[in-house]
Amino acid sequence: MTPFIQIATTTATRDEAKQIARMLIETRLVACAQVTGPVTSVYHWQGGIENGEEWLCTLKTRETLFEKVATAIREVHSYQCPEIVATPIVAATADYLAWLERELP
Repeated sequence: MTPFIQIATTTATRDEAKQIARMLIETRLVACAQVTGPVTSVYHWQGGIENGEEWLCTLKTRETLFEKVATAIREVHSYQCPEIVATPIVAATADYLAWLERELP
């Protein structure tokens, strides 16, 4: 297991996803941010079932930076309860892990 994680968050617009990605890169809280979409999300919210188009941000960082990344996302995110989910990077190529190591504080 590596000391790195991949964080996913979704946004209502592409611009918001790009803003979050750029802010996290500029503050060096993540080494890499990818924006994909639109994706269709279906979920329970406030007693009903929602169906909407969203944009996915996939972020690579250190496990120890998770709380800082989550706080930074919450500060600018338009959702009342944004998805901020981390998955451990169990394995990766040595050169990619070395790059993550160099790019993150």
